Amino acid sequence: MASLVLKMSISLDGFVASSDGSSGFEAAGRASDSGSWVLETVSNASAHLVGAATYARWAEFWPSAAGPFAAPMNDIPKFVFSNSLTSAEWAETTIVSGDLADAVTRLKQEHSGYLLAQGGTRFARSLVKAGLIDEYRLVVHPVVLGAGEPLFTTPLTIEPISTIAFSGGGVAHVFTAHP
Repeated sequence: MASLVLKMSISLDGFVASSDGSSGFEAAGRASDSGSWVLETVSNASAHLVGAATYARWAEFWPSAAGPFAAPMNDIPKFVFSNSLTSAEWAETTIVSGDLADAVTRLKQEHSGYLLAQGGTRFARSLVKAGLIDEYRLVVHPVVLGAGEPLFTTPLTIEPISTIAFSGGGVAHVFTAHP
């Protein structure tokens, strides 16, 4: 049975997107060692889980992209959670609709290793709120946004597993979730 890992970039003051919804802050603190860590996380997933808005952006970019992230983004199966999308042109993509908890539970049973949820904010919050995340991989970037969209909107008990400081100033915190 697979676990569900949520990988998100987050500002030092706890936001995963700025007030206008953009995530350009993620460039702050980027370095080769942090890129390698993210690539390993992305490459080792048995499937990617995303919301419809993230899927729309990615489906425009990744099919023709080059570089080390292109293969895992294009070749690993993707599950898009949407009650409005009816088709997906990007290879290896399946649209999932209906009850989020039921669908994620089914995917966990059908896969091994880990499923990787990478965003958007609303989709990630829905997973957190439903208690579906088994592990959080949060990359804290050395930037303060002052306002924006938080990932966490209610209290949550988590246990630290590891912390890795990267050369550019970013820090990866890995936590396990507790029911």
